[in-house]
Amino acid sequence: MKIAVVQTNPKFGDVHKNIDDAIKIMSSSPADFYVLPELFNTGYNFSNKDELEDLAEPIDGQTYTILQAYARQRQCYIVYGFAETDGIVFFNSAAMVGPEGLIGLYRKIHLFYREKLFFKKGNLGLPVFNTVFGKVGIMICFDWFFPEAMRTLTFKGSQLIAHPSNLVLPYCPDAMITRCLENKVFAATADRVGSEENTELKLSFIGKSEIINPKGEILCRLDEINEGVGIAEINLEEALNKKINEYNNLFEDRDERNYF
Repeated sequence: MKIAVVQTNPKFGDVHKNIDDAIKIMSSSPADFYVLPELFNTGYNFSNKDELEDLAEPIDGQTYTILQAYARQRQCYIVYGFAETDGIVFFNSAAMVGPEGLIGLYRKIHLFYREKLFFKKGNLGLPVFNTVFGKVGIMICFDWFFPEAMRTLTFKGSQLIAHPSNLVLPYCPDAMITRCLENKVFAATADRVGSEENTELKLSFIGKSEIINPKGEILCRLDEINEGVGIAEINLEEALNKKINEYNNLFEDRDERNYF
């Protein structure tokens, strides 16, 4: 499969422009599977709940409608982050769509910093979704900081971790090398660039969207400034092999009797 991480610079609150910009980037680089950033359609730095209420969507809202139509037309899959409302509360969510429609939804479990003022902690667990290419798990941004998240997705069968992000801390791009190596899976981290400032806070985002293989090798990594797309050809079957050498196996060598 040809997988792409899409690095954008959304304008806060301009949903139509942000979706259009992402589609232009995707259209410039045909792929089978795209990963877009966290909250790619709204921007990240909310000032108050009123802003969030104005910008949040149900799962079948306008962002889904537009991206699903694109996925159907191009016969591709897209994972994207968005602010979700169920009519009562708000979640920092990511959805996966394909030619056939909605494939899955994940709601962020590990909320970062001021996200706790606006979003409810995810209540769907860490699901894994079947695609024609293999099994795909989703985590969002700060979830990477908790090794249990990626390990849980691996134990549930994930061969690829789609990782929409809005990174402001510098650690994630290099840390994901270890995450992939210790789980022997692929990961596609789609981050954003630029900055957002409101009366409360200014945030700058680090870019460096990347695709990493089960050997911990960086297949592509974008820069810290520019929008763009990174593409790699991968075979998800490689993530089924958990052998480290002829004597060691990542799963078989675990000894839970000595953990915790």
